[in-house]
Amino acid sequence: MPLAAYLNDTPIFGMRVFVHASAQIIGNVRIGDDSSIWCNTVLRGDVNHIVIGQCTNLQDLTMGHVSHKTSDKPDGSPLIVGDYVTVGHSVILHGCTIGNECMIGMGAVIMDDAIVPDRVMIGAGSLVPPGKVLESGMLYVGRPVKTVRVLTPEEIAYLKYSAEHYVEIKNNYLKSSS
Repeated sequence: MPLAAYLNDTPIFGMRVFVHASAQIIGNVRIGDDSSIWCNTVLRGDVNHIVIGQCTNLQDLTMGHVSHKTSDKPDGSPLIVGDYVTVGHSVILHGCTIGNECMIGMGAVIMDDAIVPDRVMIGAGSLVPPGKVLESGMLYVGRPVKTVRVLTPEEIAYLKYSAEHYVEIKNNYLKSSS
């Protein structure tokens, strides 16, 4: 797995983290316990920081990046992803905040300063524009996203189940590589 420092920042991993050999993790990136970073995912924490929570999975071809700090915006736009989050294939997360127990569908794009709170499902191919603040417990789809409906109790339970399932998968990969 290609890991790279950027200036004085080096990626930091929690316990039992799986990072596929084809992933690239650069700079100020912290990944929480039991998370998994899959094939050809890129996390580029060069001009700001990236934090990935616990039991979170970033699936194949996920691109995670940030926006730099400026005088107008002293904190820039870091990328923060919570615990028990499932990020589908080919998702772009750019300088946004994702809460806990969320599912981001394949090919979705979430832009700078967008806030996805806890327990949200975003449909495949959706676009969350810069600065958009979503509401917890909802399903969103579209380009740009629109609220579709309230998530059912079964869907809310599935959000955590999906992330826990990926913890099992990454544990199998870790066992087979030791």
